[in-house]
Amino acid sequence: MSADHDPVPRPNYALRRASLRDLLVENRIDALLVTDLINIRYLTGFTGSNAALLVYAWDSSEHRTIISTDGRYITQVGEQVPDLRAEINRACARRVVEIAGEWQTGRVGFESHVVTVEQHRGLDALSTGLELVPVSGLVEQLRMVKDAYEVAQLRAACDAADAALATLLERGGLRPGRTERQVGRELEFLMFEHGAEAVSFETIVAAGANSAVPHHRPTEAVLATGDFVKLDFGATVGGYHSDMTRTFVLGQPADWQREVYDLVHAAQRAGREALAPGVSTKAVDAASRSVIEAAGHGELFVHGLGHGVGLQIHEAPGIAKTGTGTLLDGVAVTVEPGVYFPGRGGVRIEDTLVVRKGGPELLTRTSKDLTVVD
Repeated sequence: MSADHDPVPRPNYALRRASLRDLLVENRIDALLVTDLINIRYLTGFTGSNAALLVYAWDSSEHRTIISTDGRYITQVGEQVPDLRAEINRACARRVVEIAGEWQTGRVGFESHVVTVEQHRGLDALSTGLELVPVSGLVEQLRMVKDAYEVAQLRAACDAADAALATLLERGGLRPGRTERQVGRELEFLMFEHGAEAVSFETIVAAGANSAVPHHRPTEAVLATGDFVKLDFGATVGGYHSDMTRTFVLGQPADWQREVYDLVHAAQRAGREALAPGVSTKAVDAASRSVIEAAGHGELFVHGLGHGVGLQIHEAPGIAKTGTGTLLDGVAVTVEPGVYFPGRGGVRIEDTLVVRKGGPELLTRTSKDLTVVD
């Protein structure tokens, strides 16, 4: 590693669990049964497909913190979570609830947005002496603010996406005569070539009139001179997702194309500049949306301005007209206004950023100036 780069930080799972214990105390929960696999990964680093985690509010020594998984993951859980007691049982959640009952735990929270009614019935039958309490969003609340390790992963994911797009353009991969699917497949391949472990979602390539469809899926439609071409894509590194959109013009842009592009560019800049700790998500949306509304195209901006991003491509907070949250220092979000003329074409420009006290940290660095592809 060169001397001008800081060492890559390591995840501190114990600190994350300590923060969760503080929330449990605040909410008068004696222990939390975590069954959302993304939340388990956040709290322990475990990446298996079957697991449950029991975290006790007052257990700072973590003698009672238990992770349960099945026999397929005996080696993996030992390697990824060496500091916690592991229970090997295919019925993971049922097993840790049984243990909580043996320990006469009291109020045990469960993730009500994950546990089904049928699963709850099964757990309730095992919960003699326990009070199962529905809770929602506690771990997600912690996940909103990214630590140094998480920002490093997000930065690497954004770098992979930026590099892939640069290579695509250098190789002439965005040109008339190619299909949307061809461009999408090549862009995804290039993200892997530049260090991605996965793509964040199915890459959107939308040419011509298709660019007016916000979440168009690539088809055999052929790119043509005069088209808008919208690329919405992302890479995953260390489990963390990047998300960016750039819109190009094949050949010289028509006046209307330059006008709508400049409008979205200005709206995106306004949204980015509004990002700051203490600002409501609704206010950030309004800062960007008002630019488009002032131009008379408010009805053509048909979605929210952005969303949180991290271990999932869409996380809290949502940035929209109906947003209810307030931004905090260290929250990773997207800013992605769009204007879409049905049957004609549309523009979206999107970045991934981290909210900072001194101004947002931009993670996606590809130029947002109107790029004409000849």
